[in-house]
Amino acid sequence: MKTQVKALVVGGGAVGTSIAYHLAKAGWDDVMLIERDELTSGSTWHAAGLLPLFNMSYATTHIHQYSVDFYKTLEEETGLNAGFAVVGNLRMAQTQERMDEYMLYASTAETCGVKYEWLTPEQIKERWPLIETSDLKGAIYHTEDGYINPADVTQAMAKGARQRGVDIVRKIQADAFHWTGTHWEVTCTKMVEKGGNLVPSDEQVVITAEHVVTASGNHAQRTAKLLGIKMPAIPVEHTFIVMDQDPELVKWRAAGNPEHPVVRDADNESYAREERGGWILGIYEHGAPARFEYGVPDSFRADLFPLDLDRIADQYMAMAERVPSCAESGLKDDFNGPICYTPDGNPLVGPAPGLRNMWLAEGFSFGITAAGGTGYYLAQMMVDGEAEIDMASLDPKRYSQNWMTTEFAARKNEECYSHVYILHHPDEEREACRPLRTAPAYDRQKARGAQFGFVNGWERPNYYGPLDAPETFDKDACSFRRGGWWQYAVDEAKAIREGVGLVDATAFTKDVVKGPGATQFLDWFTCNKLPKVGRINLTYALTAAGTTRTEYTIVRLAEDEYYLVSAGAWTEYDADFLKKAAQDKAPDFGYIEIQDVTTQWGVFAVAGPKSRDLLNDLVKDGDPSTVLSNKRFPWLSMRNIELGMCPVRAIRVAYTGELGWELHHPIEMQTYLWDQLMAAGEKHGLKLVGARAQNWLRQEKSYRAFGNELGRDATPLEADLPRFVDLSKDFNGKAAMEAKGIRSKCCTLLIDGPADADPWGREALYLNGEKIGRLTSGGYSVVFGKSIGMGYVKPELAVPGTKLQVKMLDQLWEAIVVEDSPYDPTNANIRKDG
Repeated sequence: MKTQVKALVVGGGAVGTSIAYHLAKAGWDDVMLIERDELTSGSTWHAAGLLPLFNMSYATTHIHQYSVDFYKTLEEETGLNAGFAVVGNLRMAQTQERMDEYMLYASTAETCGVKYEWLTPEQIKERWPLIETSDLKGAIYHTEDGYINPADVTQAMAKGARQRGVDIVRKIQADAFHWTGTHWEVTCTKMVEKGGNLVPSDEQVVITAEHVVTASGNHAQRTAKLLGIKMPAIPVEHTFIVMDQDPELVKWRAAGNPEHPVVRDADNESYAREERGGWILGIYEHGAPARFEYGVPDSFRADLFPLDLDRIADQYMAMAERVPSCAESGLKDDFNGPICYTPDGNPLVGPAPGLRNMWLAEGFSFGITAAGGTGYYLAQMMVDGEAEIDMASLDPKRYSQNWMTTEFAARKNEECYSHVYILHHPDEEREACRPLRTAPAYDRQKARGAQFGFVNGWERPNYYGPLDAPETFDKDACSFRRGGWWQYAVDEAKAIREGVGLVDATAFTKDVVKGPGATQFLDWFTCNKLPKVGRINLTYALTAAGTTRTEYTIVRLAEDEYYLVSAGAWTEYDADFLKKAAQDKAPDFGYIEIQDVTTQWGVFAVAGPKSRDLLNDLVKDGDPSTVLSNKRFPWLSMRNIELGMCPVRAIRVAYTGELGWELHHPIEMQTYLWDQLMAAGEKHGLKLVGARAQNWLRQEKSYRAFGNELGRDATPLEADLPRFVDLSKDFNGKAAMEAKGIRSKCCTLLIDGPADADPWGREALYLNGEKIGRLTSGGYSVVFGKSIGMGYVKPELAVPGTKLQVKMLDQLWEAIVVEDSPYDPTNANIRKDG
């Protein structure tokens, strides 16, 4: 066997074989895959093989769509039939709210080219008489997918990989990973059979590889320990049963009728498909436990867990009601096996935190559906430097090495499993493992009605509800339309536009970059001019492909010291990129020191026409009336001030687009500062404001948000931000950015939508019946009294006055492109003197 390769893939399930196949297809001719047992011996062998296109994630939807299309081509290439039964996928709804969910999903699906149909209960009954439809509202139907044989599709991809030169070696286990500074040395042990178990032999081999990809499935925790990192990929038990023959189904097929589609009964938490005259019933029940939190036992191979019938009894009985003809069918076989999960249900795909040329493909709860697309897009990232879609939402660093623990991952994964068929409200907040990370003012905010969101482990107020709200208020307030929280957010947004509001932004990511090489490094690392001492600037760090990797507000504290503020959800994602880039450039620029100070500084944003008046009552620096004036404290500057006894790094900027300041303060003084602001704010009508109102307000100013308008699939110029790009200097990604040109362009739209709903930022945009773009943000504008959104369209359409349509609730609604910053386009309010 080879001992030196360009890329080594560890894991021989569907995901690993797809990655090896696609790396070879992308042009890497020296790829090896190793598997500790046999191909498909992990979760792949006992997977049900369904191919659900339904997904609320833009990136994951693209991945699933690619898989479905790709699997249809394998037989022609390899001669192996992967057992793809294109029977369709029928997803049924018992309630209007479930139909609302499907309509939101459908608009997202359209942006990815996924086809679907709507069916009424009568149409379902007409096509498939065995299904009971009297309690249904309707269904969404995908005609192009169905199910596949997991083992066969894996073997087909493996054969295709071999045909492209990939070396696949079985019965060999990776036991140690060592980075030499230029490549990986992977110590592997050959495995042997002993008494039905697979055990290590005395024979070892070291494989050197420029790149390593781990796709170790249920063994992800072992892999994490070997790499010295944390991964929240932990299996959860998943049950599906095989029922005896259904006499009516046998008659149906004998009469020449087609196979039923995969039947998804979401409100009964189950799916079913035909299997040799009977049914396979799969269940996503509550109470399924996480397994192998600290590693898979050596004795566990292609094994299963005992069936717990009591746990699935309700879903079993519901199946008999949904397909009455199967009520007398007995239980033929059962499969209760481990399937890996992550806390949000999306896999971990991308560079490993802190490591060079180490790539993760772990935590696949829908591994068969995602395998093909994961191989395709991960190969793009590895070979070309970036994928054609933004893969940030799947990046492993979205779960921090600093606070994520095994207990957190196990409990959140159990919750995620039980929520597969729970309504996926875009405004939902799940309860497990919370609160976990709380700023000092948390209890004070909660006492004032704060309803919290979960951001990178932090509790952050989404909005402030009634003071006597029960613990379940936020959950009950969720909706696919305007939820119970909507009016509270309206009142909060108005308070900032008309008076003064306070937003807790403590979750912001904060890094200090300093040292002799800091200035040269940041000048190369970011695309805008660096600010002068005491000033701030908005800028972007680009990928090697010229797209937007991170958004920063840079505050220059000294000639060689900078304070960088970025999105709170992306702390480790930003830090990893920043540190690796600095390490690479230190030989050129000199010593660079980077400190993550996120947990050292709290942040309160005070904004609104009365914000200066409020702060003047607290500031301790000579004549309070002049401290915050334009002359002494101009827009886009920073000053160290004192508010009572609290030293504050005040930054004159406001994400809401109003006169305002961000008050960065020592976190241990947060409750003191909070109390001071509350007391001083009483006479000024200070209102507490959450993240949802802030999100609406920033759209009125056309402020782009990272993860929405800004991402790795668009350049800053495509985001229509040329004012933040200094083309007179050289910076990372500049040439690639310019070479891309303007493929699409970001714009802001005002929308005459339905009376009870606003867009969520996932909707398709139309012109004359043709899909021409998509929204990336959405909400309500208190200034214009209608829905608002931001999104990408063809450059020639991103012109104020262009009339488009937005797909919401399965209807097209009129929208018009408006000038950037439709509210206060000259920034007169932000610059207001006092």
